[in-house]
Amino acid sequence: MKRRSPRSLPGFGPALGTTLAALSLVVLLPLSALTLSASTAPAGTFWRTVSSPRVAAACRLSLLTAFAGAAAASLLGLLVAWVLVRGRFPLRRGVDALVDLPFALPTAVAGIALTTLYGPNGWLGRPLAELGVRVAYTPLGIVVALVFLGLPFAVRTLQPVLEALDTEVEEAAASLGARRSTIFRRVLLPELLPAALTGFTLAFARGLGEYGSVVFISGNMPMRTEVAPLLVMSKLEQYDTAGATAIAMLLLGLSFVLLFALNRLQAWGARTAS
Repeated sequence: MKRRSPRSLPGFGPALGTTLAALSLVVLLPLSALTLSASTAPAGTFWRTVSSPRVAAACRLSLLTAFAGAAAASLLGLLVAWVLVRGRFPLRRGVDALVDLPFALPTAVAGIALTTLYGPNGWLGRPLAELGVRVAYTPLGIVVALVFLGLPFAVRTLQPVLEALDTEVEEAAASLGARRSTIFRRVLLPELLPAALTGFTLAFARGLGEYGSVVFISGNMPMRTEVAPLLVMSKLEQYDTAGATAIAMLLLGLSFVLLFALNRLQAWGARTAS
């Protein structure tokens, strides 16, 4: 009698088929259609579009602001997750629920709110402008918007790891004379690094393709505050489908390369932690 493999579950075959079909329908088919559309464009359109100074400036700004926003969100997310897990204070559950607000809030609403707050006449924009710091309609404003959107990714990936950490290990290290910085570097950081890299990757991917919240606070000035997703929309509004497809393919390629590199970094962090 043939024994069933202990790893195989009842109904695994249909579940696998449904999973592959759903992934093909939702992910592979749209990407294949985009690739096919780019391949049927007139010869030279792709390179002529992506090599233009305006597209190069928009892609560079998208990459830099997405990286800066993800890094800032990761640092702030570590602090917020630490306070939520280790702290006991009134309204803690309310603060914990507030972290997920950027997930539920429409990105256009977030962009309008941030522009109102950091605009030249905003509650924070005016005093910051008096100090010589402009936020709205600058790359800094884009980073602020991406931190707002990326913070939940960092908090929700770090929070379960912090909850699972045994505080007795930290207390033992402290009792042996280790400083707080040493405890963080030698005890906590190896455990938190894989989750931190995961949160950074998710925030970076979200920021690279963000449009709704950035379009309001950036000011959309070509060569200065125009991001690549906005340039795709501008091409479509001008009925330049070939140009929009070329920029979309460039963003797709950048996303694949960068996410692959970040996933390798995440795997290295997991091996280091183990």
